[in-house]
Amino acid sequence: MPIYEYKAFASGGAVQSGVVDADTERDARAKLRRQNLLVSKLVETRGGRKVKRTRQGKKSDGLIARAAARRAAQVGPGARENEIVAGITRQLATLIGSGIALAEALGAIVDQAENRRIETLFREIREKVQQGHSLADALQRHPGWFSELYINMVRAGQAAGNLDTVLSRIADYMQAQRGLRRKIIGALMYPAMMIGLGIIVVTILLTKVVPEITTMLLDQGKALPASTQLLVNVSNFFQRFWWMIFLAIGAISFFVERIYKNSPKGRLRIDRFLLAIPVMGDMLHKAAVGRFTRTLSTLLQSGVPVIQGLEITEKVVGNKVIADATEHIRVRVLEGTDLASPLKATGAFPTVVGYMVAVGEQSGELEVMLDRIADAYDEEIDVVTERLTALLEPIMIVCLASIVGYIVYAIIQPILQIGQL
Repeated sequence: MPIYEYKAFASGGAVQSGVVDADTERDARAKLRRQNLLVSKLVETRGGRKVKRTRQGKKSDGLIARAAARRAAQVGPGARENEIVAGITRQLATLIGSGIALAEALGAIVDQAENRRIETLFREIREKVQQGHSLADALQRHPGWFSELYINMVRAGQAAGNLDTVLSRIADYMQAQRGLRRKIIGALMYPAMMIGLGIIVVTILLTKVVPEITTMLLDQGKALPASTQLLVNVSNFFQRFWWMIFLAIGAISFFVERIYKNSPKGRLRIDRFLLAIPVMGDMLHKAAVGRFTRTLSTLLQSGVPVIQGLEITEKVVGNKVIADATEHIRVRVLEGTDLASPLKATGAFPTVVGYMVAVGEQSGELEVMLDRIADAYDEEIDVVTERLTALLEPIMIVCLASIVGYIVYAIIQPILQIGQL
Protein backbone atom coordinates (compact mmCIF):
# COMPACT_ATOMS: atom_id res chain seq x y z
CA MET A 1 0.00 0.00 0.00
CA PRO A 2 1.44 3.44 -0.92
CA ILE A 3 2.57 5.79 1.83
CA TYR A 4 1.94 9.53 1.58
CA GLU A 5 3.75 12.32 3.37
CA TYR A 6 1.46 15.20 4.22
CA LYS A 7 1.25 18.70 5.65
CA ALA A 8 -2.13 19.86 6.95
CA PHE A 9 -3.86 22.44 9.07
CA ALA A 10 -5.48 21.21 12.25
CA SER A 11 -8.41 22.95 13.95
CA GLY A 12 -7.31 26.40 15.13
CA GLY A 13 -4.82 26.79 12.26
CA ALA A 14 -1.95 24.72 13.71
CA VAL A 15 0.31 23.11 11.07
CA GLN A 16 0.68 19.35 11.34
CA SER A 17 2.79 16.94 9.25
CA GLY A 18 3.22 13.19 9.08
CA VAL A 19 2.60 10.13 6.91
CA VAL A 20 -0.52 8.19 6.04
CA ASP A 21 -1.03 4.92 4.14
CA ALA A 22 -3.82 4.63 1.59
CA ASP A 23 -4.57 2.95 -1.73
CA THR A 24 -4.83 6.24 -3.64
CA GLU A 25 -4.20 9.94 -3.11
CA ARG A 26 -7.94 10.54 -2.89
CA ASP A 27 -8.27 7.89 -0.17
CA ALA A 28 -5.41 9.53 1.73
CA ARG A 29 -7.12 12.92 1.61
CA ALA A 30 -10.41 11.35 2.73
CA LYS A 31 -8.69 9.63 5.65
CA LEU A 32 -7.06 12.90 6.77
CA ARG A 33 -10.31 14.78 6.32
CA ARG A 34 -11.99 12.38 8.75
CA GLN A 35 -9.33 13.41 11.25
CA ASN A 36 -10.40 17.07 10.81
CA LEU A 37 -7.18 17.91 8.97
CA LEU A 38 -7.16 20.36 6.03
CA VAL A 39 -4.49 19.05 3.66
CA SER A 40 -2.10 21.60 2.16
CA LYS A 41 0.51 19.20 0.74
CA LEU A 42 0.42 15.48 -0.06
CA VAL A 43 3.34 13.58 -1.65
CA GLU A 44 3.65 9.84 -2.23
CA THR A 45 6.85 8.28 -0.81
CA ARG A 46 8.55 5.00 -1.62
CA GLY A 47 11.32 3.69 0.59
CA GLY A 48 11.58 7.07 2.27
CA ARG A 49 12.04 8.88 -1.07
CA LYS A 50 9.48 11.22 -2.65
CA VAL A 51 8.01 10.11 -5.97
CA LYS A 52 8.69 12.82 -8.54
CA ARG A 53 6.79 13.40 -11.73
CA THR A 54 8.60 13.84 -15.00
CA ARG A 55 8.99 17.29 -16.47
CA GLN A 56 6.70 16.39 -19.32
CA GLY A 57 4.09 15.10 -16.86
CA LYS A 58 4.20 18.36 -14.92
CA LYS A 59 3.87 20.36 -18.10
CA SER A 60 0.90 18.32 -19.33
CA ASP A 61 -0.75 18.53 -15.92
CA GLY A 62 -0.34 22.31 -16.00
CA LEU A 63 -1.86 22.53 -19.46
CA ILE A 64 -4.79 20.35 -18.41
CA ALA A 65 -5.36 22.40 -15.27
CA ARG A 66 -5.25 25.69 -17.19
CA ALA A 67 -7.63 24.36 -19.85
CA ALA A 68 -10.02 23.14 -17.20
CA ALA A 69 -9.78 26.51 -15.43
CA ARG A 70 -10.60 28.33 -18.65
CA ARG A 71 -13.66 26.12 -19.12
CA ALA A 72 -14.69 26.79 -15.53
CA ALA A 73 -14.39 30.54 -16.12
CA GLN A 74 -16.49 30.39 -19.29
CA VAL A 75 -19.31 28.37 -17.72
CA GLY A 76 -20.86 30.04 -14.68
CA PRO A 77 -21.51 28.21 -11.43
CA GLY A 78 -24.70 26.42 -10.55
CA ALA A 79 -26.70 27.03 -7.38
CA ARG A 80 -24.87 24.25 -5.52
CA GLU A 81 -21.46 25.56 -6.61
CA ASN A 82 -22.43 29.07 -5.49
CA GLU A 83 -23.06 27.66 -2.02
CA ILE A 84 -19.67 25.91 -2.14
CA VAL A 85 -17.95 29.19 -3.05
CA ALA A 86 -19.67 30.90 -0.11
CA GLY A 87 -18.40 28.16 2.20
CA ILE A 88 -14.89 28.37 0.74
CA THR A 89 -14.93 32.13 1.26
CA ARG A 90 -15.57 31.66 4.97
CA GLN A 91 -12.95 28.90 5.14
CA LEU A 92 -10.42 31.14 3.41
CA ALA A 93 -11.17 33.91 5.91
CA THR A 94 -10.49 31.50 8.79
CA LEU A 95 -7.19 30.32 7.31
CA ILE A 96 -5.90 33.85 6.62
CA GLY A 97 -7.11 35.02 10.02
CA SER A 98 -5.00 32.22 11.58
CA GLY A 99 -1.85 33.76 10.08
CA ILE A 100 -1.52 31.43 7.08
CA ALA A 101 -0.13 33.00 3.90
CA LEU A 102 -2.65 33.63 1.11
CA ALA A 103 -1.01 31.32 -1.45
CA GLU A 104 -0.74 28.55 1.12
CA ALA A 105 -4.37 29.01 2.15
CA LEU A 106 -5.45 28.83 -1.50
CA GLY A 107 -3.37 25.68 -1.87
CA ALA A 108 -5.25 24.14 1.05
CA ILE A 109 -8.56 25.04 -0.64
CA VAL A 110 -7.39 23.41 -3.90
CA ASP A 111 -6.27 20.22 -2.16
CA GLN A 112 -9.48 20.00 -0.16
CA ALA A 113 -11.88 20.66 -3.06
CA GLU A 114 -14.18 17.75 -3.90
CA ASN A 115 -15.74 19.47 -6.94
CA ARG A 116 -13.56 19.34 -10.07
CA ARG A 117 -14.67 22.74 -11.37
CA ILE A 118 -14.02 24.37 -7.98
CA GLU A 119 -10.59 22.74 -7.80
CA THR A 120 -9.51 24.00 -11.23
CA LEU A 121 -10.96 27.44 -10.51
CA PHE A 122 -8.97 27.95 -7.31
CA ARG A 123 -5.89 26.32 -8.82
CA GLU A 124 -5.89 29.05 -11.47
CA ILE A 125 -6.41 31.72 -8.78
CA ARG A 126 -3.53 30.32 -6.71
CA GLU A 127 -1.22 30.31 -9.74
CA LYS A 128 -1.97 33.98 -10.41
CA VAL A 129 -1.35 34.90 -6.76
CA GLN A 130 1.96 33.00 -6.80
CA GLN A 131 2.95 34.96 -9.93
CA GLY A 132 2.54 38.20 -8.00
CA HIS A 133 -1.00 39.22 -8.90
CA SER A 134 -3.33 40.46 -6.18
CA LEU A 135 -6.21 38.22 -5.14
CA ALA A 136 -8.72 40.73 -6.53
CA ASP A 137 -7.01 40.70 -9.94
CA ALA A 138 -6.97 36.90 -9.92
CA LEU A 139 -10.67 36.79 -9.08
CA GLN A 140 -11.43 39.35 -11.79
CA ARG A 141 -10.39 36.81 -14.41
CA HIS A 142 -13.47 34.75 -13.48
CA PRO A 143 -16.45 37.17 -13.71
CA GLY A 144 -18.90 34.31 -14.04
CA TRP A 145 -17.96 33.11 -10.57
CA PHE A 146 -17.19 36.30 -8.66
CA SER A 147 -19.37 39.40 -8.82
CA GLU A 148 -18.13 42.96 -9.03
CA LEU A 149 -19.20 43.38 -5.40
CA TYR A 150 -17.07 40.40 -4.34
CA ILE A 151 -14.00 41.60 -6.26
CA ASN A 152 -14.19 45.20 -5.05
CA MET A 153 -14.62 44.13 -1.44
CA VAL A 154 -11.57 41.87 -1.71
CA ARG A 155 -9.57 44.70 -3.29
CA ALA A 156 -10.57 47.07 -0.48
CA GLY A 157 -9.77 44.43 2.13
CA GLN A 158 -6.29 43.86 0.72
CA ALA A 159 -5.61 47.59 0.59
CA ALA A 160 -6.71 48.01 4.22
CA GLY A 161 -4.91 44.89 5.42
CA ASN A 162 -8.03 43.20 6.81
CA LEU A 163 -8.70 40.63 4.07
CA ASP A 164 -9.81 37.96 6.53
CA THR A 165 -12.47 40.25 8.01
CA VAL A 166 -13.70 41.28 4.56
CA LEU A 167 -13.91 37.66 3.37
CA SER A 168 -15.94 36.83 6.46
CA ARG A 169 -18.31 39.73 5.65
CA ILE A 170 -18.62 38.49 2.06
CA ALA A 171 -19.57 35.03 3.32
CA ASP A 172 -22.15 36.56 5.69
CA TYR A 173 -23.54 38.66 2.85
CA MET A 174 -23.80 35.68 0.47
CA GLN A 175 -25.54 33.65 3.17
CA ALA A 176 -28.01 36.48 3.87
CA GLN A 177 -28.82 36.91 0.17
CA ARG A 178 -29.29 33.17 -0.26
CA GLY A 179 -31.69 33.15 2.68
CA LEU A 180 -33.61 36.09 1.21
CA ARG A 181 -33.99 34.32 -2.15
CA ARG A 182 -35.24 31.20 -0.42
CA LYS A 183 -37.88 33.19 1.45
CA ILE A 184 -39.19 34.77 -1.76
CA ILE A 185 -39.12 31.50 -3.72
CA GLY A 186 -40.82 29.70 -0.83
CA ALA A 187 -43.57 32.32 -0.75
CA LEU A 188 -44.22 32.01 -4.49
CA MET A 189 -43.90 28.21 -4.61
CA TYR A 190 -47.35 27.48 -3.17
CA PRO A 191 -49.37 29.59 -5.64
CA ALA A 192 -47.24 28.26 -8.50
CA MET A 193 -48.04 24.69 -7.45
CA MET A 194 -51.74 25.51 -7.12
CA ILE A 195 -51.82 27.10 -10.57
CA GLY A 196 -50.02 24.10 -12.06
CA LEU A 197 -52.39 21.68 -10.36
CA GLY A 198 -55.40 23.69 -11.53
CA ILE A 199 -54.18 23.68 -15.14
CA ILE A 200 -53.69 19.89 -15.04
CA VAL A 201 -57.16 19.25 -13.56
CA VAL A 202 -58.95 21.58 -16.00
CA THR A 203 -57.01 20.15 -18.95
CA ILE A 204 -58.03 16.59 -18.06
CA LEU A 205 -61.67 17.63 -17.62
CA LEU A 206 -61.81 19.54 -20.92
CA THR A 207 -59.97 16.99 -23.05
CA LYS A 208 -61.17 13.69 -21.56
CA VAL A 209 -64.22 13.94 -19.32
CA VAL A 210 -66.28 16.70 -20.99
CA PRO A 211 -66.09 15.33 -24.61
CA GLU A 212 -67.29 11.85 -23.56
CA ILE A 213 -70.22 13.13 -21.52
CA THR A 214 -71.29 15.81 -24.01
CA THR A 215 -71.15 13.29 -26.86
CA MET A 216 -73.56 11.10 -24.93
CA LEU A 217 -75.86 14.08 -24.33
CA LEU A 218 -75.79 15.12 -28.00
CA ASP A 219 -76.76 11.59 -29.02
CA GLN A 220 -80.07 12.15 -27.19
CA GLY A 221 -80.94 14.76 -29.81
CA LYS A 222 -81.84 17.38 -27.23
CA ALA A 223 -80.77 21.01 -27.27
CA LEU A 224 -78.08 21.71 -24.71
CA PRO A 225 -78.43 24.49 -22.12
CA ALA A 226 -76.39 27.64 -22.72
CA SER A 227 -73.92 26.78 -19.93
CA THR A 228 -73.30 23.31 -21.38
CA GLN A 229 -73.01 24.61 -24.95
CA LEU A 230 -70.39 27.14 -23.79
CA LEU A 231 -68.47 24.33 -22.11
CA VAL A 232 -68.64 22.23 -25.29
CA ASN A 233 -67.33 25.15 -27.37
CA VAL A 234 -64.45 25.72 -24.94
CA SER A 235 -63.65 22.00 -24.89
CA ASN A 236 -63.65 21.80 -28.73
CA PHE A 237 -61.44 24.88 -28.99
CA PHE A 238 -59.05 23.50 -26.40
CA GLN A 239 -58.87 20.11 -28.16
CA ARG A 240 -58.13 21.68 -31.54
CA PHE A 241 -55.92 24.59 -30.58
CA TRP A 242 -54.36 23.59 -27.23
CA TRP A 243 -50.91 23.88 -28.85
CA MET A 244 -51.67 27.50 -29.80
CA ILE A 245 -52.51 28.32 -26.17
CA PHE A 246 -49.21 26.97 -24.86
CA LEU A 247 -47.35 28.54 -27.79
CA ALA A 248 -48.90 31.91 -26.97
CA ILE A 249 -47.93 31.55 -23.29
CA GLY A 250 -44.36 30.64 -24.30
CA ALA A 251 -44.15 33.54 -26.76
CA ILE A 252 -45.46 36.05 -24.23
CA SER A 253 -42.98 34.77 -21.61
CA PHE A 254 -40.14 34.99 -24.13
CA PHE A 255 -40.94 38.56 -25.19
CA VAL A 256 -41.43 39.74 -21.61
CA GLU A 257 -38.06 38.26 -20.69
CA ARG A 258 -36.37 39.89 -23.70
CA ILE A 259 -37.94 43.25 -22.90
CA TYR A 260 -36.91 42.91 -19.23
CA LYS A 261 -33.30 42.13 -20.15
CA ASN A 262 -32.75 44.41 -23.13
CA SER A 263 -35.00 47.44 -22.57
CA PRO A 264 -34.38 49.65 -19.50
CA LYS A 265 -37.75 51.36 -20.00
CA GLY A 266 -39.54 48.05 -20.39
CA ARG A 267 -37.84 46.67 -17.30
CA LEU A 268 -38.86 49.78 -15.36
CA ARG A 269 -42.52 49.35 -16.40
CA ILE A 270 -42.49 45.65 -15.48
CA ASP A 271 -40.87 46.29 -12.08
CA ARG A 272 -43.35 49.09 -11.34
CA PHE A 273 -46.19 46.75 -12.21
CA LEU A 274 -44.79 44.04 -9.93
CA LEU A 275 -44.40 46.50 -7.05
CA ALA A 276 -48.04 47.59 -7.52
CA ILE A 277 -49.39 44.05 -6.98
CA PRO A 278 -51.04 43.83 -3.55
CA VAL A 279 -49.05 42.00 -0.86
CA MET A 280 -46.60 40.41 -3.33
CA GLY A 281 -45.46 43.85 -4.49
CA ASP A 282 -44.93 44.83 -0.86
CA MET A 283 -42.76 41.74 -0.35
CA LEU A 284 -40.68 42.46 -3.48
CA HIS A 285 -40.26 46.11 -2.44
CA LYS A 286 -39.07 45.19 1.04
CA ALA A 287 -36.70 42.62 -0.44
CA ALA A 288 -35.17 45.22 -2.79
CA VAL A 289 -34.80 47.82 -0.01
CA GLY A 290 -33.27 45.20 2.28
CA ARG A 291 -30.83 44.17 -0.46
CA PHE A 292 -29.90 47.84 -1.01
CA THR A 293 -29.15 48.51 2.66
CA ARG A 294 -27.38 45.17 3.23
CA THR A 295 -25.17 45.54 0.16
CA LEU A 296 -24.23 49.16 0.81
CA SER A 297 -23.52 48.44 4.49
CA THR A 298 -21.28 45.48 3.62
CA LEU A 299 -19.35 47.52 1.05
CA LEU A 300 -18.85 50.51 3.35
CA GLN A 301 -17.73 48.29 6.24
CA SER A 302 -15.17 46.72 3.91
CA GLY A 303 -13.65 50.09 3.04
CA VAL A 304 -15.23 50.64 -0.39
CA PRO A 305 -15.86 54.38 -1.03
CA VAL A 306 -19.51 55.44 -0.89
CA ILE A 307 -19.65 56.47 -4.57
CA GLN A 308 -18.27 53.15 -5.73
CA GLY A 309 -20.47 51.35 -3.21
CA LEU A 310 -23.60 53.00 -4.63
CA GLU A 311 -22.49 52.14 -8.16
CA ILE A 312 -22.09 48.46 -7.26
CA THR A 313 -25.30 48.41 -5.22
CA GLU A 314 -27.24 49.77 -8.20
CA LYS A 315 -26.34 46.62 -10.14
CA VAL A 316 -27.37 44.08 -7.52
CA VAL A 317 -30.61 45.41 -6.00
CA GLY A 318 -32.64 43.41 -8.52
CA ASN A 319 -35.32 46.04 -9.12
CA LYS A 320 -35.17 48.82 -11.73
CA VAL A 321 -37.16 51.27 -9.59
CA ILE A 322 -34.68 50.98 -6.69
CA ALA A 323 -31.73 50.86 -9.13
CA ASP A 324 -32.75 54.17 -10.76
CA ALA A 325 -33.22 55.70 -7.32
CA THR A 326 -29.73 54.49 -6.36
CA GLU A 327 -28.26 56.10 -9.47
CA HIS A 328 -29.99 59.38 -8.59
CA ILE A 329 -28.56 59.21 -5.07
CA ARG A 330 -25.05 58.54 -6.43
CA VAL A 331 -25.23 61.57 -8.75
CA ARG A 332 -26.42 63.82 -5.94
CA VAL A 333 -23.69 62.57 -3.59
CA LEU A 334 -21.14 63.31 -6.31
CA GLU A 335 -22.48 66.88 -6.35
CA GLY A 336 -21.69 67.15 -2.65
CA THR A 337 -24.97 66.43 -0.87
CA ASP A 338 -25.44 63.91 1.92
CA LEU A 339 -26.90 60.44 1.39
CA ALA A 340 -30.19 60.84 3.25
CA SER A 341 -31.60 63.87 1.40
CA PRO A 342 -31.67 62.41 -2.14
CA LEU A 343 -32.74 59.06 -0.72
CA LYS A 344 -35.84 60.68 0.77
CA ALA A 345 -36.47 62.68 -2.41
CA THR A 346 -36.60 59.62 -4.70
CA GLY A 347 -39.80 58.32 -3.12
CA ALA A 348 -38.63 54.77 -3.83
CA PHE A 349 -37.70 54.12 -0.20
CA PRO A 350 -39.98 54.12 2.84
CA THR A 351 -39.81 57.34 4.87
CA VAL A 352 -38.38 55.56 7.90
CA VAL A 353 -35.36 54.43 5.87
CA GLY A 354 -34.51 58.03 4.99
CA TYR A 355 -34.71 59.13 8.62
CA MET A 356 -32.61 56.22 9.87
CA VAL A 357 -29.95 56.88 7.22
CA ALA A 358 -29.88 60.55 8.28
CA VAL A 359 -29.38 59.53 11.91
CA GLY A 360 -26.60 57.15 10.87
CA GLU A 361 -24.80 59.88 8.94
CA GLN A 362 -25.07 62.35 11.80
CA SER A 363 -23.79 59.85 14.36
CA GLY A 364 -20.99 58.54 12.12
CA GLU A 365 -22.42 55.01 12.23
CA LEU A 366 -24.00 54.79 8.78
CA GLU A 367 -22.84 51.21 8.19
CA VAL A 368 -24.32 50.02 11.50
CA MET A 369 -27.61 51.80 10.81
CA LEU A 370 -27.86 50.30 7.32
CA ASP A 371 -27.30 46.86 8.83
CA ARG A 372 -30.10 47.46 11.33
CA ILE A 373 -32.44 48.51 8.53
CA ALA A 374 -31.59 45.34 6.58
CA ASP A 375 -32.21 43.17 9.66
CA ALA A 376 -35.56 44.88 10.24
CA TYR A 377 -36.64 44.32 6.64
CA ASP A 378 -35.59 40.67 6.79
CA GLU A 379 -38.02 40.24 9.69
CA GLU A 380 -40.74 42.17 7.84
CA ILE A 381 -40.30 39.92 4.82
CA ASP A 382 -41.09 36.93 7.03
CA VAL A 383 -44.34 38.62 8.10
CA VAL A 384 -45.29 39.59 4.53
CA THR A 385 -44.48 36.07 3.32
CA GLU A 386 -46.91 34.62 5.84
CA ARG A 387 -49.56 37.17 4.81
CA LEU A 388 -49.04 36.36 1.14
CA THR A 389 -49.40 32.63 1.72
CA ALA A 390 -52.47 33.13 3.92
CA LEU A 391 -54.07 35.39 1.29
CA LEU A 392 -53.28 33.34 -1.80
CA GLU A 393 -54.37 30.01 -0.37
CA PRO A 394 -58.12 30.77 -0.16
CA ILE A 395 -58.03 32.76 -3.42
CA MET A 396 -56.50 29.88 -5.35
CA ILE A 397 -58.86 27.36 -3.76
CA VAL A 398 -61.93 29.50 -4.59
CA CYS A 399 -60.78 30.05 -8.20
CA LEU A 400 -60.06 26.38 -8.78
CA ALA A 401 -63.29 25.33 -7.08
CA SER A 402 -65.28 27.83 -9.19
CA ILE A 403 -63.87 26.50 -12.46
CA VAL A 404 -64.37 22.86 -11.55
CA GLY A 405 -67.80 23.67 -10.08
CA TYR A 406 -68.91 25.34 -13.34
CA ILE A 407 -67.76 22.33 -15.35
CA VAL A 408 -69.69 19.95 -13.07
CA TYR A 409 -72.79 22.18 -13.18
CA ALA A 410 -72.69 22.43 -16.98
CA ILE A 411 -72.50 18.64 -17.23
CA ILE A 412 -75.17 17.83 -14.62
CA GLN A 413 -77.76 20.41 -15.83
CA PRO A 414 -78.72 18.61 -19.09
CA ILE A 415 -78.63 15.23 -17.32
CA LEU A 416 -81.17 16.50 -14.80
CA GLN A 417 -83.35 17.89 -17.61
CA ILE A 418 -83.34 14.50 -19.34
CA GLY A 419 -84.30 12.83 -16.07
CA GLN A 420 -87.25 15.19 -15.63
CA LEU A 421 -88.51 14.38 -19.09
